[in-house]
Amino acid sequence: MAGESILYILLVGAIIGWLAGQLMKGRGFGLIGNIVVGILGSFVGNWLASTFNFSIGTGMVNTIATGVIGAAVLVFAIGLIRGK
Repeated sequence: MAGESILYILLVGAIIGWLAGQLMKGRGFGLIGNIVVGILGSFVGNWLASTFNFSIGTGMVNTIATGVIGAAVLVFAIGLIRGK
């Protein structure tokens, strides 16, 4: 994997994680935590979108929107587990 691809994944993951943290009432996990939640949330969002057969826009808009939805679900689930 090229260095630009890794940087792109980390940047988009950070943006998605930050947006999910903002949507979930500031339950962010710091920069590294937000990147991890954003990347994992992208997988969760992509799975949800394919399972329920929905799409939000096209291209980068769809990627970020489904990633934010997935990350928000992940942040919510982590909050339930942690008791917050």
